[in-house]
Amino acid sequence: MRVSRRELAGLSAAIPARVLAGAAPPCVLVVPFSAGGSADMAARALARHAPALLPGEPAITVENRAGASGAVGTLAVSRAAPDGRLLLLARVGSSAILPALDSRTPFAWDDFTFLGLLDENPFVLAVRADAPWQDPSQLVAALRDAPGQLIFATSGPTTILDLGVRQFFVAAGLELDAATALVLRGGGEAVQALLEGRAQFIGNNLPDLAEALRAGTVRPLAISGATRLADFPQVPTMREAGFPALEPLTGWSALAGPPGLPAEIVQAWSAALARLGQSPAWLEEVARQGSQPRLLPPEATRAYVGAQVTLYRELGRRLGLV
Repeated sequence: MRVSRRELAGLSAAIPARVLAGAAPPCVLVVPFSAGGSADMAARALARHAPALLPGEPAITVENRAGASGAVGTLAVSRAAPDGRLLLLARVGSSAILPALDSRTPFAWDDFTFLGLLDENPFVLAVRADAPWQDPSQLVAALRDAPGQLIFATSGPTTILDLGVRQFFVAAGLELDAATALVLRGGGEAVQALLEGRAQFIGNNLPDLAEALRAGTVRPLAISGATRLADFPQVPTMREAGFPALEPLTGWSALAGPPGLPAEIVQAWSAALARLGQSPAWLEEVARQGSQPRLLPPEATRAYVGAQVTLYRELGRRLGLV
Protein backbone atom coordinates (compact mmCIF):
# COMPACT_ATOMS: atom_id res chain seq x y z
CA MET A 1 0.00 0.00 0.00
CA ARG A 2 1.42 3.32 -1.09
CA VAL A 3 0.92 6.49 0.98
CA SER A 4 1.03 9.89 -0.71
CA ARG A 5 3.09 12.75 0.68
CA ARG A 6 -0.11 14.62 1.51
CA GLU A 7 -1.45 11.62 3.45
CA LEU A 8 1.88 11.20 5.22
CA ALA A 9 1.92 14.87 6.23
CA GLY A 10 -1.63 14.58 7.55
CA LEU A 11 -0.71 11.47 9.50
CA SER A 12 2.34 13.18 11.02
CA ALA A 13 0.30 16.21 12.04
CA ALA A 14 -2.23 13.98 13.80
CA ILE A 15 0.31 12.12 15.92
CA PRO A 16 0.81 14.77 18.65
CA ALA A 17 -2.93 15.12 19.14
CA ARG A 18 -3.39 11.36 19.47
CA VAL A 19 -0.44 11.11 21.86
CA LEU A 20 -2.00 13.80 24.05
CA ALA A 21 -5.44 12.26 23.81
CA GLY A 22 -4.16 8.88 24.85
CA ALA A 23 -1.79 10.07 27.57
CA ALA A 24 -2.89 13.36 29.08
CA PRO A 25 -6.65 13.61 29.58
CA PRO A 26 -8.22 12.26 32.72
CA CYS A 27 -11.62 10.66 32.79
CA VAL A 28 -12.25 11.66 36.42
CA LEU A 29 -11.18 14.67 38.48
CA VAL A 30 -11.57 13.75 42.14
CA VAL A 31 -12.70 16.43 44.59
CA PRO A 32 -12.01 15.25 48.16
CA PHE A 33 -14.83 17.38 49.62
CA SER A 34 -18.58 17.64 49.10
CA ALA A 35 -20.27 19.52 46.26
CA GLY A 36 -20.77 23.26 46.48
CA GLY A 37 -17.54 24.24 48.27
CA SER A 38 -14.34 25.93 47.09
CA ALA A 39 -12.72 22.69 45.93
CA ASP A 40 -15.81 21.66 43.98
CA MET A 41 -16.14 25.07 42.32
CA ALA A 42 -12.48 25.09 41.29
CA ALA A 43 -12.74 21.58 39.86
CA ARG A 44 -15.87 22.32 37.83
CA ALA A 45 -14.37 25.51 36.42
CA LEU A 46 -11.31 23.52 35.36
CA ALA A 47 -13.48 20.78 33.84
CA ARG A 48 -15.44 23.35 31.84
CA HIS A 49 -12.46 25.17 30.36
CA ALA A 50 -9.52 22.73 30.20
CA PRO A 51 -10.82 20.31 27.53
CA ALA A 52 -10.47 22.90 24.77
CA LEU A 53 -6.78 23.25 25.67
CA LEU A 54 -5.86 19.56 25.38
CA PRO A 55 -6.04 18.12 21.85
CA GLY A 56 -8.47 15.24 21.66
CA GLU A 57 -9.61 15.81 25.24
CA PRO A 58 -12.88 14.10 26.23
CA ALA A 59 -15.22 15.60 28.80
CA ILE A 60 -13.75 15.68 32.31
CA THR A 61 -16.03 14.17 34.94
CA VAL A 62 -15.88 15.75 38.39
CA GLU A 63 -16.41 13.24 41.17
CA ASN A 64 -16.86 14.22 44.83
CA ARG A 65 -15.30 11.69 47.20
CA ALA A 66 -15.69 13.40 50.56
CA GLY A 67 -14.71 12.09 53.98
CA ALA A 68 -12.04 12.20 56.70
CA SER A 69 -11.08 15.85 56.12
CA GLY A 70 -10.41 15.12 52.44
CA ALA A 71 -8.33 11.99 53.03
CA VAL A 72 -10.74 9.58 51.30
CA GLY A 73 -10.58 11.14 47.84
CA THR A 74 -6.93 12.14 48.14
CA LEU A 75 -5.90 8.61 49.10
CA ALA A 76 -7.79 7.17 46.13
CA VAL A 77 -5.73 9.24 43.71
CA SER A 78 -2.45 8.43 45.47
CA ARG A 79 -3.17 4.73 44.78
CA ALA A 80 -4.38 5.16 41.21
CA ALA A 81 -2.56 3.91 38.14
CA PRO A 82 -0.24 6.59 36.71
CA ASP A 83 -2.08 6.80 33.39
CA GLY A 84 -3.67 10.23 33.75
CA ARG A 85 -7.20 8.85 33.94
CA LEU A 86 -7.70 9.81 37.62
CA LEU A 87 -6.51 13.20 38.85
CA LEU A 88 -6.93 15.17 42.08
CA LEU A 89 -8.19 18.64 42.86
CA ALA A 90 -5.69 19.11 45.69
CA ARG A 91 -6.68 21.48 48.49
CA VAL A 92 -4.79 23.13 51.33
CA GLY A 93 -6.58 21.07 53.99
CA SER A 94 -6.25 17.62 52.49
CA SER A 95 -2.90 18.01 50.75
CA ALA A 96 -0.98 20.21 53.23
CA ILE A 97 -2.63 20.62 56.63
CA LEU A 98 -3.69 16.99 57.04
CA PRO A 99 -0.28 15.42 56.33
CA ALA A 100 1.41 18.22 58.30
CA LEU A 101 -0.60 17.68 61.49
CA ASP A 102 -1.80 14.07 61.56
CA SER A 103 0.82 11.32 61.57
CA ARG A 104 -1.93 8.79 60.81
CA THR A 105 -2.54 10.28 57.37
CA PRO A 106 -2.27 7.36 54.90
CA PHE A 107 -0.32 9.39 52.36
CA ALA A 108 2.52 11.91 52.37
CA TRP A 109 2.12 15.36 50.85
CA ASP A 110 4.66 14.50 48.15
CA ASP A 111 3.08 11.15 47.19
CA PHE A 112 1.72 12.91 44.10
CA THR A 113 2.75 14.31 40.75
CA PHE A 114 1.92 18.01 40.90
CA LEU A 115 0.71 19.47 37.60
CA GLY A 116 0.03 23.07 38.56
CA LEU A 117 -1.39 25.53 41.08
CA LEU A 118 -4.74 27.01 40.03
CA ASP A 119 -5.89 29.63 42.54
CA GLU A 120 -5.78 31.02 46.06
CA ASN A 121 -8.75 31.85 48.31
CA PRO A 122 -8.75 34.44 51.12
CA PHE A 123 -9.92 33.21 54.52
CA VAL A 124 -12.99 34.99 55.94
CA LEU A 125 -14.26 35.14 59.50
CA ALA A 126 -18.04 35.60 59.27
CA VAL A 127 -21.37 35.44 61.10
CA ARG A 128 -24.98 35.45 59.95
CA ALA A 129 -26.31 38.88 58.98
CA ASP A 130 -28.66 38.99 61.97
CA ALA A 131 -25.95 38.10 64.50
CA PRO A 132 -25.23 40.72 67.18
CA TRP A 133 -21.45 40.85 66.54
CA GLN A 134 -20.15 43.60 64.25
CA ASP A 135 -16.43 42.87 64.45
CA PRO A 136 -14.05 40.13 65.65
CA SER A 137 -13.54 41.76 69.06
CA GLN A 138 -17.25 41.55 69.82
CA LEU A 139 -17.25 37.87 68.85
CA VAL A 140 -14.26 37.32 71.12
CA ALA A 141 -16.14 38.92 74.02
CA ALA A 142 -19.08 36.57 73.44
CA LEU A 143 -16.76 33.56 73.32
CA ARG A 144 -15.10 34.65 76.55
CA ASP A 145 -18.46 35.12 78.29
CA ALA A 146 -19.76 31.69 77.26
CA PRO A 147 -16.82 29.28 76.83
CA GLY A 148 -17.64 26.33 74.59
CA GLN A 149 -21.27 27.34 74.07
CA LEU A 150 -21.11 28.99 70.65
CA ILE A 151 -20.83 26.69 67.62
CA PHE A 152 -18.69 27.13 64.52
CA ALA A 153 -19.06 25.07 61.34
CA THR A 154 -16.01 23.30 59.94
CA SER A 155 -15.08 20.73 57.32
CA GLY A 156 -12.88 18.73 59.68
CA PRO A 157 -10.22 19.06 62.36
CA THR A 158 -7.32 19.30 59.92
CA THR A 159 -8.75 21.75 57.39
CA ILE A 160 -8.30 25.49 57.14
CA LEU A 161 -11.90 25.97 58.28
CA ASP A 162 -10.96 24.47 61.63
CA LEU A 163 -7.31 25.47 61.95
CA GLY A 164 -8.04 29.09 61.02
CA VAL A 165 -10.68 29.36 63.73
CA ARG A 166 -8.36 27.75 66.31
CA GLN A 167 -5.67 30.24 65.34
CA PHE A 168 -8.22 33.02 65.88
CA PHE A 169 -8.96 31.67 69.37
CA VAL A 170 -5.30 31.58 70.34
CA ALA A 171 -4.60 35.03 68.86
CA ALA A 172 -7.49 36.36 70.97
CA GLY A 173 -6.12 34.77 74.15
CA LEU A 174 -8.84 32.10 74.27
CA GLU A 175 -8.61 28.34 74.72
CA LEU A 176 -8.45 26.07 71.68
CA ASP A 177 -11.91 24.78 72.56
CA ALA A 178 -13.45 28.23 73.10
CA ALA A 179 -16.34 27.13 70.86
CA THR A 180 -17.83 23.81 69.78
CA ALA A 181 -17.05 22.50 66.31
CA LEU A 182 -19.85 21.26 64.05
CA VAL A 183 -18.00 19.00 61.61
CA LEU A 184 -19.41 18.70 58.08
CA ARG A 185 -18.12 17.27 54.80
CA GLY A 186 -17.19 20.50 53.06
CA GLY A 187 -17.16 24.28 53.03
CA GLY A 188 -20.48 24.56 51.23
CA GLU A 189 -22.22 22.49 53.90
CA ALA A 190 -20.55 24.60 56.57
CA VAL A 191 -22.00 27.79 55.07
CA GLN A 192 -25.44 26.18 54.93
CA ALA A 193 -25.17 25.29 58.62
CA LEU A 194 -24.40 28.93 59.39
CA LEU A 195 -27.35 30.17 57.33
CA GLU A 196 -29.69 27.67 59.01
CA GLY A 197 -28.58 28.76 62.48
CA ARG A 198 -26.97 25.44 63.38
CA ALA A 199 -23.70 27.38 63.79
CA GLN A 200 -23.16 30.93 65.05
CA PHE A 201 -19.95 31.76 63.18
CA ILE A 202 -17.52 30.39 60.64
CA GLY A 203 -14.03 30.75 59.26
CA ASN A 204 -14.09 29.78 55.60
CA ASN A 205 -12.65 30.26 52.13
CA LEU A 206 -14.08 33.26 50.29
CA PRO A 207 -15.53 31.20 47.38
CA ASP A 208 -17.71 29.28 49.83
CA LEU A 209 -19.07 32.54 51.23
CA ALA A 210 -19.08 34.83 48.19
CA GLU A 211 -22.70 34.24 47.18
CA ALA A 212 -23.99 34.72 50.73
CA LEU A 213 -21.87 37.85 51.15
CA ARG A 214 -23.25 39.37 47.95
CA ALA A 215 -26.78 38.43 49.01
CA GLY A 216 -26.28 40.09 52.40
CA THR A 217 -27.22 36.97 54.36
CA VAL A 218 -23.76 36.72 55.94
CA ARG A 219 -21.74 39.46 57.63
CA PRO A 220 -17.96 39.29 57.09
CA LEU A 221 -15.94 40.37 60.12
CA ALA A 222 -12.42 40.23 58.65
CA ILE A 223 -10.54 38.71 55.72
CA SER A 224 -6.98 37.43 55.29
CA GLY A 225 -4.41 39.00 52.99
CA ALA A 226 -2.28 42.10 53.03
CA THR A 227 -4.88 44.43 51.48
CA ARG A 228 -8.64 44.76 51.24
CA LEU A 229 -10.33 43.09 48.28
CA ALA A 230 -11.74 45.23 45.47
CA ASP A 231 -14.98 43.20 45.45
CA PHE A 232 -15.48 43.60 49.21
CA PRO A 233 -13.80 46.91 50.09
CA GLN A 234 -15.85 47.30 53.27
CA VAL A 235 -14.31 44.18 54.86
CA PRO A 236 -11.23 44.92 56.99
CA THR A 237 -8.14 42.77 56.75
CA MET A 238 -7.24 40.54 59.67
CA ARG A 239 -4.43 42.94 60.55
CA GLU A 240 -6.77 45.94 60.49
CA ALA A 241 -9.17 44.01 62.74
CA GLY A 242 -6.40 43.38 65.26
CA PHE A 243 -5.49 39.79 64.29
CA PRO A 244 -2.29 39.94 62.20
CA ALA A 245 -1.53 36.28 62.97
CA LEU A 246 -4.35 35.32 60.60
CA GLU A 247 -3.08 37.45 57.72
CA PRO A 248 -1.20 34.63 55.88
CA LEU A 249 -4.07 32.11 56.01
CA THR A 250 -5.28 31.22 52.54
CA GLY A 251 -6.96 28.35 50.80
CA TRP A 252 -5.71 27.13 47.44
CA SER A 253 -6.43 24.64 44.68
CA ALA A 254 -3.94 22.64 42.65
CA LEU A 255 -4.08 19.86 40.08
CA ALA A 256 -2.21 16.67 40.94
CA GLY A 257 -2.03 13.05 39.90
CA PRO A 258 -0.74 9.79 41.33
CA PRO A 259 3.00 9.26 41.68
CA GLY A 260 4.92 8.39 38.56
CA LEU A 261 2.85 10.18 35.92
CA PRO A 262 4.75 10.00 32.62
CA ALA A 263 6.56 13.12 31.48
CA GLU A 264 4.31 13.56 28.44
CA ILE A 265 1.22 13.81 30.65
CA VAL A 266 2.92 16.33 32.93
CA GLN A 267 4.08 18.37 29.95
CA ALA A 268 0.65 18.29 28.30
CA TRP A 269 -1.11 19.51 31.43
CA SER A 270 1.56 22.10 32.18
CA ALA A 271 1.09 23.59 28.72
CA ALA A 272 -2.70 23.45 29.03
CA LEU A 273 -2.70 25.22 32.40
CA ALA A 274 -0.37 27.90 31.06
CA ARG A 275 -2.89 28.55 28.29
CA LEU A 276 -5.72 28.43 30.83
CA GLY A 277 -4.16 31.45 32.52
CA GLN A 278 -4.75 33.37 29.29
CA SER A 279 -8.42 32.37 29.05
CA PRO A 280 -10.70 35.34 29.80
CA ALA A 281 -13.63 32.98 30.40
CA TRP A 282 -11.77 30.93 33.04
CA LEU A 283 -10.27 34.02 34.69
CA GLU A 284 -13.71 35.63 34.87
CA GLU A 285 -15.33 32.52 36.36
CA VAL A 286 -12.63 32.08 39.00
CA ALA A 287 -12.83 35.74 40.01
CA ARG A 288 -16.62 35.52 40.19
CA GLN A 289 -16.27 32.58 42.57
CA GLY A 290 -14.18 34.75 44.91
CA SER A 291 -10.85 33.10 44.12
CA GLN A 292 -7.66 34.74 42.93
CA PRO A 293 -6.12 32.97 39.90
CA ARG A 294 -2.53 31.93 40.44
CA LEU A 295 -1.06 29.59 37.86
CA LEU A 296 2.24 27.90 38.71
CA PRO A 297 4.09 25.21 36.72
CA PRO A 298 4.69 21.71 38.17
CA GLU A 299 7.99 22.22 39.99
CA ALA A 300 6.95 25.59 41.42
CA THR A 301 3.68 24.01 42.58
CA ARG A 302 5.56 21.24 44.34
CA ALA A 303 7.71 23.83 46.12
CA TYR A 304 4.60 25.86 47.01
CA VAL A 305 2.83 22.86 48.56
CA GLY A 306 5.97 21.85 50.45
CA ALA A 307 6.23 25.35 51.91
CA GLN A 308 2.57 25.17 52.94
CA VAL A 309 3.19 21.88 54.75
CA THR A 310 6.06 23.50 56.65
CA LEU A 311 3.93 26.54 57.50
CA TYR A 312 1.06 24.49 58.93
CA ARG A 313 3.33 22.07 60.74
CA GLU A 314 4.94 25.01 62.53
CA LEU A 315 1.53 26.53 63.22
CA GLY A 316 0.32 23.21 64.58
CA ARG A 317 3.26 23.06 66.94
CA ARG A 318 2.59 26.59 68.19
CA LEU A 319 -1.02 25.64 68.83
CA GLY A 320 -0.04 22.40 70.55
CA LEU A 321 -1.71 20.23 67.92
CA VAL A 322 1.37 18.16 67.05
